[in-house]
Amino acid sequence: MIDIQTFMLALGVGNTAFALLMAGYMRGAAPNPALRTWMWARLSSGLAQICCWVAPHVGLPIAEELAAFGWVGGVALELASYCVFFGFRNWRRILAPATVAALIIVAAAALAQASREQMTQVVAVIVALFASGAAAILLRPQADAPLLQRVIGVNDALFAIAIWIWMAVANGGVGMFNTNPVYGFAYLASYLLMIVNGFGFLLLCKLKDDQRMQRLATIDGLTDMLNRRAFFERAESALQTAVRLRKPIALMMLDLDHFKQLNDGFGHACGDEALRLFADTARATLRENDVIGRLGGEEFALAMPGTSLAGAQYAAERLRIAVAEAPALTCAATYRMTVSIGLVMIDPNEELTAALARADHALYAAKTGGRNRVEIGAPLLRRA
Repeated sequence: MIDIQTFMLALGVGNTAFALLMAGYMRGAAPNPALRTWMWARLSSGLAQICCWVAPHVGLPIAEELAAFGWVGGVALELASYCVFFGFRNWRRILAPATVAALIIVAAAALAQASREQMTQVVAVIVALFASGAAAILLRPQADAPLLQRVIGVNDALFAIAIWIWMAVANGGVGMFNTNPVYGFAYLASYLLMIVNGFGFLLLCKLKDDQRMQRLATIDGLTDMLNRRAFFERAESALQTAVRLRKPIALMMLDLDHFKQLNDGFGHACGDEALRLFADTARATLRENDVIGRLGGEEFALAMPGTSLAGAQYAAERLRIAVAEAPALTCAATYRMTVSIGLVMIDPNEELTAALARADHALYAAKTGGRNRVEIGAPLLRRA
């Protein structure tokens, strides 16, 4: 038989252990404000639960009051950690006044010398409200939300529901697991919250860090396009798929005209603006399944799966015109950005690097032929 005091001790030790675990994890990891806030939330909740266990043994009312403040602080910090994790703006304007109001309510109850049952009810209502807020954040409509986020959100929602049921049926009293199933449901929900949310948020932060590292490894930081390595991987995959399905695939090399003069005359910051403008223009012009990446400097490559020569030539001309009609740079109003393009069709038996070399020759022809033009490269010569 487990009474609520023993259960509070188990929760307190568990939450404090989670806080120490997270503190150790963060010492060897990159700074993570959300995880640091979550650590303090777990520590606050753990100390509050330990105070709940200590209070009847020492007979000090201040232990009960510290427990109440610790509970409120813990759930408020937990909600704050979600706000930090998702990068919400102006969340302090809502959460800070709500937390202050909750603490004032707890202080007023303590000054009014509320009984232990009454203080428990006050804190339970506050905790349920904050848990409901956390569930709303985690379960809000998001197309790319990971399953782990939904699991934590459902857990918060179940915890809030458990508290409301406990308040309605048990009326804020205390009891044993085997004497009232309502207590068992509420206590088990609390323990589930500690385990799932404790490990869950840690894994959620790690998942976000992994995604960030994956992005850094594949995306060019300036243009938000694929970097050289990622482009070759995606283009090679597109080529293999095209060969397997016996579909055509076009390949282009693209180079911004007079880019060196822009950098020399207006500075590298202006050149960076031109690269970003080109990237935005290309994204607005090309299809979603087109593979474009920055190979280095002002040089880009584009693979267009399932596109014939005529279709690729039309797409290249459309991109060339869109670049020429793009808004003037804020740093160099006299510079009009244009792009030269070399276009080839990849032969089914051709390596990607060989096709890129042919596209580069076509690009050179476009450059020497006057720039701001599309040049179609010669087809691959087959050996007799």
